Amino acid sequence: MSYRSEPPYTHGNLSKSAIVLVNLGTPDAPTTSAVRRYLKQFLSDPRVVEIPRAIWWWILHLIILPFRSGQSAKKYDTIWTDEGSPLKVHTEKQARLLQGYLGERGHKVRVVYAMRYGNPGVPAVLRQLKEEGCDRILVLPAYPQYSGTTTASIFDAVFAHYRRERNVPELRFVKHYHDHDAYIDALRRSVQAHWEMNGRPEKLVMSFHGVPKRTLMLGDPYHCECYKTARLLAQALGLTPEQYLVTFQSRFGKAEWLQPYTAPTVQALAREGVRRIDVICPGFTSDCLETLEEIALEVRHDFLHAGGKEFNYIPCLNEDDAWIRALTELSELHMIGWPTLMTPALREELEQQAYISREEAVRLGAPQ
Repeated sequence: MSYRSEPPYTHGNLSKSAIVLVNLGTPDAPTTSAVRRYLKQFLSDPRVVEIPRAIWWWILHLIILPFRSGQSAKKYDTIWTDEGSPLKVHTEKQARLLQGYLGERGHKVRVVYAMRYGNPGVPAVLRQLKEEGCDRILVLPAYPQYSGTTTASIFDAVFAHYRRERNVPELRFVKHYHDHDAYIDALRRSVQAHWEMNGRPEKLVMSFHGVPKRTLMLGDPYHCECYKTARLLAQALGLTPEQYLVTFQSRFGKAEWLQPYTAPTVQALAREGVRRIDVICPGFTSDCLETLEEIALEVRHDFLHAGGKEFNYIPCLNEDDAWIRALTELSELHMIGWPTLMTPALREELEQQAYISREEAVRLGAPQ
């Protein structure tokens, strides 16, 4: 068995700590070829599609990729920005802000981001950290609710990378934070800020990304964690059960997925006479195709076309100050015992080299 070459080990070097914020991923560009590459990697993951590989290969390469790539590219084009893919832009800013906030709290920690599918990929980022001398790595998924289709797939990618490494760093993983107080509070603040500006709706719809119902039957906790997040957020907002709904979006294929589905639900609300709804997507921590195009455009159209009068999409947490502080709390909790606290000399070095200033954090979107 051959092993990849690694940086030589040097006695006496101080080991460093790092955090890898991992999101789902995005195409490199809103083009058919880029989307095809992305979808091929994404839909080839057995964690995502649990169909026998021989059967799925033909479906993927002969039906889905030839027809879906162009359709998806057009949708990506509607949300693409001058900076690039919204999901990638927000995730990168979150990582930079998290490093800054941790630095302000006295931690010398390297924070980078990676994508499970697309670029920068998990293996490339882990190789980069090894070259920088990072020997303690915390893997922080951007998914508050755990699912085998998402969080576990990140863990798979990390383990697969280190399976052939000789000098494996100390690894820690954040499994979920669907009920973490700071995460719920960040959601609450986001909703309340929106209501202070726009008034309150008749219904608050909390739309989570769907997964096949089969995953629930096989023991995946995702469904339950989504409902717990929704219940805690509703309690924090003082809502009664009649004032909010939980739905699931982004169904793919003909199999039954977690219900109720978002689009049919909002259409039914409109036909029942509900004039205004607000929709929030608590399972997404960065705005992306599924929130900006599917919810803010397609589902909005569905509601208004069915007779609704006002539809408001509440943006994801993105670079919200309360959210970055929640990420900071999560990181500190999972780094307990690691020697990350700085001496005055290390703090001076960090300020010069390793983390962004508070002014830069404000420029990226953190409130002053």
